Amino acid sequence: MGNRGAAAKVLTFLGERWAALFLLLLLLGFGFLERNFFTFKNFSNILYYATTYALLAAGETFVIITGGIDLSVGFVMGFTGVSSAIVMRDMYAAGRPEAACLLVGAAVGLALGLIPGLINGLLVARLRVPPFIATLGTYGVANGMALYLSNGFPITFLPPRVQKIGNSFLAYLLPDKGFTFLHRPEGLKSKELRSLIGIVPVTVLVTAAVLLVFAFILKRTRFGQHLYAIGGSKDAAIRAGINVPSHLVRTYVLSSMLAAVAGVLYVFRSGIGNFTTMSASYELFAVAAVVIGGASLMGGKGGLGGTLIGILILMTLENGLNIAGIPAFYRYIATGVILIAAVVIDQFTPERKAGGA
Repeated sequence: MGNRGAAAKVLTFLGERWAALFLLLLLLGFGFLERNFFTFKNFSNILYYATTYALLAAGETFVIITGGIDLSVGFVMGFTGVSSAIVMRDMYAAGRPEAACLLVGAAVGLALGLIPGLINGLLVARLRVPPFIATLGTYGVANGMALYLSNGFPITFLPPRVQKIGNSFLAYLLPDKGFTFLHRPEGLKSKELRSLIGIVPVTVLVTAAVLLVFAFILKRTRFGQHLYAIGGSKDAAIRAGINVPSHLVRTYVLSSMLAAVAGVLYVFRSGIGNFTTMSASYELFAVAAVVIGGASLMGGKGGLGGTLIGILILMTLENGLNIAGIPAFYRYIATGVILIAAVVIDQFTPERKAGGA
């Protein structure tokens, strides 16, 4: 009996902290194996490429907490990103000011992102279509729309300022010359350019601001608390007077909106609207990050803090394997193993706190 009690305590401890401990072990392991891992430049790269996944996974967190799933986020990101890029390109070709091109293009992308979420929410909440089927349907529609709009080709010839903004940093460090803030040093020689280090990408700041807002919504508002109640038991939530259909519709709209933000930021980061690279397996990566971060696919628990740890685990793994020269397919194998481990730990630790990290 004592051994069982001790084992239960160990599982409970792991269930609450294993993702953070595993992230720490990954960082220490890759830092020990590769001397180039623990550098400003490398950590900046990890954060830079994590932004897209973090936004998608944040929206997925809201949906999974309610006991649902959103498989459309990757292709919603692609559809809204392509749409945004087309508007920017056409306005710029028509001679419109760059600032107007960027603002209108971004606004169109964000507005279009609300539509798939509204459709998903109505299908799930009003017509009671299973979330897997409903979001798989919008997945296909968004995929087809993006291919139709782009004709299967990247959207290029965007305003030059798009990529300039998307690849800017809060500060730059040039060894032996110090920092510059908010603007990249001019007139650098090729050797200096190679040693220039960007610190805190602007896209990371935007993503962090968005995540803070949504973390507040999830943890500090009645709406967020109601989502946990719905995920715990829809019947109990209804008896408590919660308008479950309305909450579900808003949840899927929020998920789709965050996918649209990810799509627009991706366009700014890359300088093109490339549908093929904007939608490949992103939704599976997002779901994996949420579950690894402590959410349950049954609903009722999870949190953006845990999801962020899940994202950092997957991005650190990819980055470390890349630096070590290990083939990319091992990343998918490792992700699958970690995901299975997360689900197993969740199954054997029913006492894990609702709300996650």
